[in-house]
Amino acid sequence: MTMNQRLKELRQTLGLSQAKFAQAISISNGYIAGIELGNRNLNDRLIKLIVTEFNVNEEWLRTGEGAMFIEQPDQTAELAFATFRKLKPEYQQYILQQINQLLEIQEKETSSP
Repeated sequence: MTMNQRLKELRQTLGLSQAKFAQAISISNGYIAGIELGNRNLNDRLIKLIVTEFNVNEEWLRTGEGAMFIEQPDQTAELAFATFRKLKPEYQQYILQQINQLLEIQEKETSSP
């Protein structure tokens, strides 16, 4: 897998459109599209922006080695919340409903003999 393909995988994992991903690192969505299609290459400046903005493991982005994200438990919640905030309101509502349903199931399971 090329670095360009890993960028696309990262963006999809984050659940972001090309436009939203590009906006987060202050470049055009056309530039991101060009990278994903292999018509453009990631330069060091863009790599640093992506690593910083999305808590990405630079080694993974460059070579495919290691985990996609930097493993820092205290930043996991921040990344999840930042990703959640980027979702459409109806998707946010859906996730909150699912969380509430899971909490209800868990409560029933723990209160059963």
